[in-house]
Amino acid sequence: MLSRSERIALRVQEGVSHGLILLTYYSLEAWLRSRGYRIPDLRRVRREFETEMGPGPGPWLICANHLTLIDSLVIQWAMAPGWRLFLRRDRFAWNLPDRHNISRTWWLRVLGYIGKCVPVLRQGPPEEVRRTLEKAAFLLSGAQTVMIFPEGGRSRVGRVDRDQVTYGAGRLLLDVPGTQVLCVYARGVGQKDYGDYPRRGERFFIRAARLEAQTAMTGMRGARDLATQIVAKLSEMEAEYFEVVDR
Repeated sequence: MLSRSERIALRVQEGVSHGLILLTYYSLEAWLRSRGYRIPDLRRVRREFETEMGPGPGPWLICANHLTLIDSLVIQWAMAPGWRLFLRRDRFAWNLPDRHNISRTWWLRVLGYIGKCVPVLRQGPPEEVRRTLEKAAFLLSGAQTVMIFPEGGRSRVGRVDRDQVTYGAGRLLLDVPGTQVLCVYARGVGQKDYGDYPRRGERFFIRAARLEAQTAMTGMRGARDLATQIVAKLSEMEAEYFEVVDR
């Protein structure tokens, strides 16, 4: 269970992030555009997110595939414009990035803080991973949106890796009943394998689909079952992607 100071720290971080969201969002959008990145038919993509998530409150657990270091930035860009996230602070997603990636430089640490990141030490001590999931559960219990990569890291096979399922997403669904799941498949059309950044000028294919994940099991088996359902959905969405690009 989180201590009072940890809960306060998360609320303070949320307040700081919300106060700076317009500056943060549009600065990052400018950087993405400076690299020539674009999302074709962006308005349609954003309408898709709106339709799937609806106007009501969360909590929402966004589960996405993972190929590059900036997947969460691209997805947040696709979800909504900055002004809408300012009005709907619960839709500005929290992220659980690898601590090694977010701690490389001081400015990445600052950006991670104002960008609502809760770093996790992947393959770290179980107690530390558990603590991070408790923070995510606390945020979900407050009707927030949390983004997670069920594969646990960037896929080394260039596709959704159904053999590398972590149970964090499933555990969060068990710990916070009523959490809604949105599966998001995001990929640069020129992305053949995993890497740090997409190539310059990349165009992104993005799809969102709500998933009614359910299980009759509890504990680790229940978490595994739910996480497996999520990754199976992402794999199904990936198959649809290749059907489109191979036409």
